[in-house]
Amino acid sequence: MGSIATVVGVTGKGIQASRLADLGFLPGTPVTCLRRAPLGDPRLYELRGVQLCLREAEAACIRVSLDG
Repeated sequence: MGSIATVVGVTGKGIQASRLADLGFLPGTPVTCLRRAPLGDPRLYELRGVQLCLREAEAACIRVSLDG
């Protein structure tokens, strides 16, 4: 957590992939996981200056490359 990663792609299909793209999870976008709920789900992410929560199942569809 707290590490910056870069979105490589989305593996979801249909509406799920479209929703993630609409939220800004596009290739080349930097993203940071800021925190997680006490039981681990959901997690708070920041990308493009916006903070949003995703459930683990949604986040699992996002492929990233760790920066640094």
